Amino acid sequence: KERASELMWYAGPGLSLGAPGGRAPPDDLDLFPTPDPHYEKKYYFPVRELERSLRFDMKGDDVIVFLHIQKTGGTTFGRHLVQNVRLEVPCDCRPGQKKCTCYRPNRRETWLFSRFSTGWSCGLHADWTELTNCVPGVLDRRDPAALRTPRKFYYITLLRDPVSRYLSEWRHVQRGATWKTSLHMCDGRTPTPEELPPCYEGTDWSGCTLQEFMDCPYNLANNRQVRMLADLSLVGCYNLSFIPEGKRAQLLLESAKKNLRGMAFFGLTEFQRKTQYLFERTFNLKFIRPFMQYNSTRAGGVEVDEDTIRRIEELNDLDMQLYDYAKDLFQQRYQYKRQLERREQRLKSREERLLHRAKEALPREDAEEPGRVPTEDYMSHIIEKW
Repeated sequence: KERASELMWYAGPGLSLGAPGGRAPPDDLDLFPTPDPHYEKKYYFPVRELERSLRFDMKGDDVIVFLHIQKTGGTTFGRHLVQNVRLEVPCDCRPGQKKCTCYRPNRRETWLFSRFSTGWSCGLHADWTELTNCVPGVLDRRDPAALRTPRKFYYITLLRDPVSRYLSEWRHVQRGATWKTSLHMCDGRTPTPEELPPCYEGTDWSGCTLQEFMDCPYNLANNRQVRMLADLSLVGCYNLSFIPEGKRAQLLLESAKKNLRGMAFFGLTEFQRKTQYLFERTFNLKFIRPFMQYNSTRAGGVEVDEDTIRRIEELNDLDMQLYDYAKDLFQQRYQYKRQLERREQRLKSREERLLHRAKEALPREDAEEPGRVPTEDYMSHIIEKW
């Protein structure tokens, strides 16, 4: 229990979250000076939830932990982390190898816990419940010398529009993907076959129709993002009889929101450039190449009618609510950072103008007559003094 509470604290340590109690932005900082036609503010977030200023120490004991949710663009983002960050000591990514070596500049110890650096060390697509209980032990075994100093773990993740993500997962499963080697570890054990029955017989579910995919009540694609971000211990893990269904759903959603807020950073697949911008300013790290936005259709190239979309939204109701919440928080964090930068630039420009005016106003000492040339004796005197 003691260890668990300690790990909970590390969901987003080292953050400078402003004054306690949530203060309002400075009077001269208007978060939304011009209306954004693509964004409508729905939630109030105190400044401490928007600032996200942290001191990530790559030469110390800080570790970025990437929680990779299926079909959210995490593979692309994971590659950015190992191949596209401007580092003092770049990750060593060798052709033909799936993993890269990402050492700190001052010692042979990893600063990144992700699929492309440490592999699936806590299980295939490990969720928040698995990672927070597993990561410290894995790293202690990898780098025993670090036992002397407690690490700080900075959790990050990506979210995606639930309908697009669900359809993308269906297409992936249709092609033969199963993720059946995932552990789903919770409270020290994996779920029983009764708690987590399979949706298919045989080796995989390849060729399944969208209707079949939607009809399986045990399909982990349903509300996957909420399940992977929530503390599953709160609801008895995968034991659906632990608490009533309505209460379970409410607890999962609130836990996912809380853990998402507590993470050092999260991005949205639909906003690649803003995701890059926020990551760079959160961790004070720069990417070499800009992120690319691939504007595919919401259905991911799948023709689906309105009734089917509504059915997917119903199956992913918790994910829909989480994404709505996350999108608002993401946009407000982005706007906050942009406005702070604009404000700092205005202050800097003002200071430069004042300095320039002050120099202009200074009296000219020892003003010389036009055309007068210093004598040799005068120049010698100056040189001797120096």
